[in-house]
Formats: sequence, structure tokens, C-alpha cells
Amino acid sequence: MSVFYNSQTNQFYLHTKNSSYVMELYENHLAHSYWGSRVNAIPNLEHYYPFWFGADFSATDIPGRRFNSTDKLPQEYPTYGTGDMRSPALQVENAAGDSITRLRYESHRILEGKPPLSGLPATYGDDCETLEITLSDELTGVTAVLNYTVFPEKDVLTRSVRIENRGNTACTLEKAASFCLDLHQDGFEVIHLHGAWAKERHIQRLPQSAATMVFDSKRGASSHNENPFIALVRPETTEDRGDAYGFCLVYSGNFSAEVSGEQYGSTRVQMGIQPFGFSWELKPGESFQSPEAIMVYSSNGLGEMSRRFHKIIRQNVCRGKFRDTERPVLINNWEATYFSFNQEKILALAEKAKAIGVDLMVLDDGWFGKRDADNCSLGDWVVDKRKLPDGLESLCQKVNDLGMQFGLWFEPEMISPDSDLYRSHPDWCIHVDGRPRTEGRHQLILDLTRPEACDYIVDSVCTVLNSCPISYVKWDMNRHMTEMPRKGFTHQYILGLYRVLEEITSRFPDILFESCSGGGGRFDAGMLYYMPQTWTSDDTDAVERLYIQEGTNLVYPISTMGAHISAVPNHQVGRTTPVAFRSKVAMMGRFGLELDLGRLDDETLETLSKEIALYKTYQQDIHQGDLYRLLSPYKGRTAAYEIVSDKRVLVFVMNITGAPCQAPLMLKLQGLNPDGQYKDPATGIVYEGRTLMGAGIPLDTRRDHQDFLTVFEVYGA
Repeated sequence: MSVFYNSQTNQFYLHTKNSSYVMELYENHLAHSYWGSRVNAIPNLEHYYPFWFGADFSATDIPGRRFNSTDKLPQEYPTYGTGDMRSPALQVENAAGDSITRLRYESHRILEGKPPLSGLPATYGDDCETLEITLSDELTGVTAVLNYTVFPEKDVLTRSVRIENRGNTACTLEKAASFCLDLHQDGFEVIHLHGAWAKERHIQRLPQSAATMVFDSKRGASSHNENPFIALVRPETTEDRGDAYGFCLVYSGNFSAEVSGEQYGSTRVQMGIQPFGFSWELKPGESFQSPEAIMVYSSNGLGEMSRRFHKIIRQNVCRGKFRDTERPVLINNWEATYFSFNQEKILALAEKAKAIGVDLMVLDDGWFGKRDADNCSLGDWVVDKRKLPDGLESLCQKVNDLGMQFGLWFEPEMISPDSDLYRSHPDWCIHVDGRPRTEGRHQLILDLTRPEACDYIVDSVCTVLNSCPISYVKWDMNRHMTEMPRKGFTHQYILGLYRVLEEITSRFPDILFESCSGGGGRFDAGMLYYMPQTWTSDDTDAVERLYIQEGTNLVYPISTMGAHISAVPNHQVGRTTPVAFRSKVAMMGRFGLELDLGRLDDETLETLSKEIALYKTYQQDIHQGDLYRLLSPYKGRTAAYEIVSDKRVLVFVMNITGAPCQAPLMLKLQGLNPDGQYKDPATGIVYEGRTLMGAGIPLDTRRDHQDFLTVFEVYGA
């Protein structure tokens, strides 16, 4: 059993293959005891965490325990108003106007598998076990049902909370975190993924502060600026050594991650929906479901933490036909034509793409309404006959006749003031009566808390998708929210979005959906539940992508990362890099192209053709194997990554800058069987695993923008 309750000691044990999470009922409080490497049993809480320390003026509601204040107690789901002066996980305004909630243990049950979360994406599967603990406030009837799901073979724990109003009067949730964790020590370092448009998910590692550190989004989306992921590590933790505690929220809207250093040397970690602007009324009999958080502990550094996140997201978050299968290599016309195209231009691009091995032609922005610029037509999902006089059906058929699939760009959540939809339904946009409707990129956002707006998106998008054999959809979202009309609105919007996505993707299981938000502005596990890949960033410069992609793969599998090569000089930063270098960087994601092939010479096209063939040969190894980050661009001038699959070991090296008179860099591999045999097919040499991990392989790093791909076959496989 992965979940066990010891009725003699009142302890709950959640075991994975390599870790344990332990809780205890302490005077009917649910207290946290331990999370770390696997243990069979530990003594009770007071053995590890005696309560004699600290001042005795701390308030306590534990009868007969003068020193045992809840201000010291490591709690699983703390509340406000009864002695714990730290940041609460749950804050409720009761009908009487007070904000006091006193949650105490009521019951628990252990379930095989995992129940779904109402209206929300979440992990799924039958390779798990769930503990459900009910805490209740006997005065108000406010009840918190805490769900802990254990994926034992994946070394993963998930947590979520359902708040129920079992009382007779309405109450208002002001904060409802998905989890709280009180660790018994401080002095951590906090890793978060910070950024901006075209500079998403850059790794930052900060010393823990004695104050509360908050990493959040108030933009209506998970955002380019912060990602709903953090990790706590010891100062000595490296890629392959030391403790790492990782937390990833399966959610696409406003979020908050808090790390608080406490007065007695402990650390409180919380993550959930952003409390700012959040207020949720619960009438008697109603409930509120929090998003789910995925939690990973590693005793062997950040690399092991990442691989555990990769496996759970790849296998238990992503769904559908394309979860485990090869996906097409695509070309997108955007950087080749922008808005200026017609059928002839698209077909000419498709013909050249087919000749070098591309599988899928994607028509980006500009095919609908009267869309010659970004200032009109969003919401009018009807083909522009000026550009495509024979319609999408004709273009799709001609692309199919070339032996290629056809894909299409949408931005369904948006509405242009200059559109037929806006003229018909001006109130369907997010707005506050009497206030100006601020625009971003000349566009407003459809109010997805309105069922009629959601229905319109479903109907209009499905009409287009039914019109011809479309194989791929890029779902874009290019601005953040303003003029939210009420508290709780952003969460209501996300629930509406999830309803729309569930309906459309369920109707078209054979279409590969890719999410996008000005690049990587909504790269989160919530979107990956509906669409198995996300456009990683609008910045396609290969050097910049090394930083963006490494930050992304700290938590998200490379199988989820849209990664294209584009023209040089690069459109974002003006840098020129060789096409082979750009290709190797793009292979560390879902490979594609975003450039005008008609401008390339024959030598470049031949190189591209070889790189595409190389990617197709190893695509399954890349996307189903285990990733090891050997050298980081954040720490030097060379990036090196190793992917270990059942049949092969792939070593990608991208040298950013060179230097003269350099001896070969000896790159030591990881994750191999020391006694295993690994053959280099290029030389025929067979190596022992311990040789590759101990002595390494030599690299020539004298020149700028060098790239290498070394392949070792598992001998005899």
C-alpha cells in the first residue's frame, strides 16, 4: 500500500518508491511531520519537533498545552484567527462578518485511483492511490476536504482541496490555497522561472528571505513573467546532488506561490489561486474546488526532480492520441509572409517544405475576416475570400495533394472592436460599464464567464474544423486582462476556458492542438492537459532559446515544447547562427520551421533536409527518454544535454562562444548502466557505461555556434 494510516500513533504515511510524506493528528489538528527520503516509520511529532521553544505569550487553542501554540505547529492546512499568526492557507469571511475558521479532523478515507476534479484539469491514472482527509469547523460548517494522491512508481505526490459549506448561512472564500507545507527548517534557496515576452522562464535562484517571498501572476493568465512552478533547494544542491522540493500548479490563470521564513526557523510554502482579486461566495450546500499541485521530492538534485516532473506530466497530465506518438514536423508561414499571402504563396512554401521532409503546412494569422493587420476581425472566423477565393477547402485539398497535412491558427478568446462579432455583441467583451475598454494589440477579450460567448467559440471554431481535413490547430491568446468586472472573475474565466477546450478537443481527437500566448505566456500544466504541446517563446533565436528551453525543461518535458528554427538575422535579436546549430537547439523540443524557404540557397536547404531526417530518426528517443542536463548555458559558454532511452543515448552539445588554444572538454555522461555496453555507430567503438560516465567524451569547443550530436546505441538492444 502506498497510503497507510497507523491508528495507534494517529499517523498517515504516503509512500512512493523513494520518498515518504508523513502527517499526524495532533490534538485533532492535522500536522506535518516529514517529507523526504523513504522511511518505514518515524516517532511522533513531539519527538522531532518539541514545543518547549519560543515565547509562552503565543495564543493557543490546544487545551492543557500552554506552550503548544498553533503559531508553532507545522500544519497541513492552516486557517486564520485561532492562534496561528502566519499566512493562512484558507481565509473565510463568515456571515457574522468575522474571518475565524477552526478546522479540526473529522474523518478520512483511502481510495484506489484518483477522482477527477470538477471543472479543472488534473493528473489522472490508475497507477495511484488517494487519501482524502476531511477537516471541519463545527460552528460555521465550513469544511476542507484535503486530497493527497500518491503515484508510487513515479515518486510524485499531488494535493488539492475542496471547500464545502455545510452550514446554514453563506460565506465568502477570500483565499483557498491548493496546499500548505510547513517544513521544519529554513535556509533554503528558492528557484523560480522569471521572464517577459520573448524572454520566458529564465532560471533565478535566490536565498530564502526571513520575510515572505511571493511569485505570482495577476494578469489573468499564468503569464510570461512568472511560471506556476517553484523549487526549494539546499544551498549545496546541484544538478545531481542534494535535496530539491518542487511544486507545480496545474492551472492557467492568476496564481500565487509563497515561501515564508518563520520566527522559529521553519519554512511555510503555499501555492494556489492568487488571493488578490479573488472572492468566492459559497452558499449552503455549495463547494469550491482548488486547482491541483504536483509535488516532487528528490534527494539527488534538480535533474532527478525534473525527470520525475517530466514523467508525470508526459504520462498523467497530457492526454489523447498524440501523447506518446510521433508528431509531424511543421512549417508555419508567419515569419515567411506575415499577413501578406494568398493561396499561391502558401502552396509555393508548402512545395518547398515537402521537398525537404516537412509533414505539415500551418496557415497562421490573417486567413479570416478582413485581417490585413492586427487591428481587426478577431471573432469573425470566416475565411477571407480576397486572399483565398476558393476557400480553406481548396487550399487544404491542394496541400493534402502534396502529401502534407494542413493546420490552422486561431485566437478564439479575443474580439476586435472592428469586427462583425463586436458590432453584434459589444457587451460580450470583458468590460466595466462606464469605463474605457482598454485594448492590447488592438483587441479586447471575450468574456468566457458568459455561456453564450463560450458557445459561440465552440460553434464557430468547430464549423471551421469540420469544413476540411485540418490536422493541427495553433490556439493563441495575445493579451492580458484589464477591467475585470468583479472579484473572482479571472477564475470564472479560466473555468469557462477549460469548458471550451474540453468540448472542442473532445470533438476532434485526431487534431493535434498546440497552445500559444504571445509565445510562452501560458505555458503551464493546465493547458497541457488539453493540448500536449505549447509554443515555447516568440523568440526563435537559437542562443536565447537555450536559456528559455532549459528553464522550461526544469519542470516541463521537452515533448511539450514547440521549438522552431527561423531565418537569420533573427527577427527578435538580429543574431546570425548556422542552420545546423539552430536545428540542434530546435531538436530539444517539437521541431518545426518558421521562415521563407524561397530565400534559402540550395546548400542551406540540403542541410535542413538532413537535419529534419536526423530529427525524425531520433524523435521518439528524444521525447520519451530521460533528460540529463550536463552543461548549462547559465553557467558557461557551452550547453550539453543527454537523453537516455531504452535503445539509445543521445548527446546534444551547442557551443555558444569559442576560445582559441582550448584542450578538448571532457564531457561525462550520466544515467547509464555502469556494466552496460554502448556502441558509437559512427566509429564502431563500444564503451562501458562506467567509461562514458567516468572518463567522458572529448569535445572541441574552439568555435562559436558549434553543434554536435553524438549517438550511442545500447549494445545488443
